[in-house]
Amino acid sequence: MSHERNLTLDERAIIWSAKREELAERPLLVLLHGVGSNESDLFSMSPALPLTPVIASLRAFDPHGPGWSWYPLDTPGRPRSEDVDDAAVAILRWLDSLDPQPSSVALMGFSQGAAVALQTLRHAPDRFDFVVQIAGYVTDGDAPGDARLQELRPPVFWGRGTADYVIPPAAVAHTDEWLPRHSTLDRRVYEDLPHAVSQTELADIVGFMRRHYS
Repeated sequence: MSHERNLTLDERAIIWSAKREELAERPLLVLLHGVGSNESDLFSMSPALPLTPVIASLRAFDPHGPGWSWYPLDTPGRPRSEDVDDAAVAILRWLDSLDPQPSSVALMGFSQGAAVALQTLRHAPDRFDFVVQIAGYVTDGDAPGDARLQELRPPVFWGRGTADYVIPPAAVAHTDEWLPRHSTLDRRVYEDLPHAVSQTELADIVGFMRRHYS
């Protein structure tokens, strides 16, 4: 892939909820923030999340405004799939480098981070227990694991608000059509919620996680 950017996560920026050694006995939950934000953002939700996993909140690769970006924004909701692939491959490389290896891995992303979470799943369908995508979308085009995903149908939580005008309707429609064919989908739509996470949605996410960690 001649376009490929050899991206590397900044290890010093990762926020961990526990010592890495605990990965030998515990699952790992990876958090991927939205564009212009940073690793502290989703980690602020961690006190509400189930205690089962070790949480690692990652920082994206490129400076963007006050924070960071996982890939060039390009057309909102229609990024170049190669750019999202590069981010997914870098996350998989980082997961490969973990010692000890976690007993299992799940992903949770917001907006741009949600798109990267889904793309990472599409590259390694057998690797992840579930994905939580908040106010996100699936990237256009094909990915290496799409056929396998249709067989596995891993659990995916997808939450969005009716007042979210950041993600274009075409990206929402594409995601709405794609996810039911490639996952066991828990789809939640929140009335009047903008591009954000509400307490109601957080409670639904916690319930979804508890079911899969039980």
